[in-house]
Amino acid sequence: MIDLRSDTVTLPSTKMMQHLAKSSFGDDVYMEDPCVNALEKNVAKLFGKEKALFVTSGTMANLVSVLTHCQRGEEILLGDKSHIFKYEVGGISSFGGIHSHQIKNNDDGTIDIDMIKNNIRNESDIHFPKTQLLCLENTHNLCFGAPLNNSYTESVKNLLNENNIKLHIDGARIFNASIALKTSLKELGKFADSISCCLSKGLGAPAGSLIVANEKFIDRARKLRKALGGGMRQVGVLASCGQFAIDNMIERLQTDHDNAQSLATELSLINQIDIDLNKIHTNLIFFHLNTSKITDEKFIKELLNYEIKIDYKGNHRFRMVTHCNFDESNISKIIKTIKKILN
Repeated sequence: MIDLRSDTVTLPSTKMMQHLAKSSFGDDVYMEDPCVNALEKNVAKLFGKEKALFVTSGTMANLVSVLTHCQRGEEILLGDKSHIFKYEVGGISSFGGIHSHQIKNNDDGTIDIDMIKNNIRNESDIHFPKTQLLCLENTHNLCFGAPLNNSYTESVKNLLNENNIKLHIDGARIFNASIALKTSLKELGKFADSISCCLSKGLGAPAGSLIVANEKFIDRARKLRKALGGGMRQVGVLASCGQFAIDNMIERLQTDHDNAQSLATELSLINQIDIDLNKIHTNLIFFHLNTSKITDEKFIKELLNYEIKIDYKGNHRFRMVTHCNFDESNISKIIKTIKKILN
């Protein structure tokens, strides 16, 4: 099976499992799991922050971060295509009573600085909630996997500082951004008050994300993690895999980016597929099916018959995501199969 629905579908490698077998564990609620403690310390250092906190998922990382920044009734600004807004079950509202204010995302994942400025609430007006936080996404999933550069993030942070607003970066694929921009994680994170990063996407770990921030923030976040049911015991079984991923899987992300470029180039040669090669930034490929001869649903079903899975976004739009379990040799099979289905 060739599974390109997401980079979360990967399985731990033999070497990762061997690393896990040599690890020792403890109770993380008591902060006694050596694998978790080491991972949190190492990831905090990577991003140049004081502390880190291991959590179950990217959704929990973003939820805990927003809840740590905001009080009930306060407002966050975020892009209208952001993962927090579209794909996290409205958790910030249902669990935190926090109001989300969506602003238009550009195709490159940015939000215009003037748009941010114009949407900051006038706190002296009793009709408005307080604007407490802005969330950015790097790389941006629905904006073609585009990475946000430091120049943009610095400009945003300067505006936020003028208005006493904090910045959270949803960095589920920030490791991809680091490779694509040839910029260190420390540089990418230096303007953020908090960052989430995922171990189970491009890095191939089975589960887990981290929040990085200052010590006071992480201490409060740890308590909120517990309140949300995220206090886990011998969770070093996951943290050990995460540490292996951090040590061994970041630099190889360039291979995923190269494979995405190669696959996208081949897709662009198929008449019934519309794809913009200028929007292949990292490991995400978006394309439209431009034919009346087959429905979107039939296209997905036919691919599955040939043991190929891709992600359907609706309205003729599809996504493919390259990852560490995808090999360049798979490209020819995918192209031949799509041509066979469409012709």
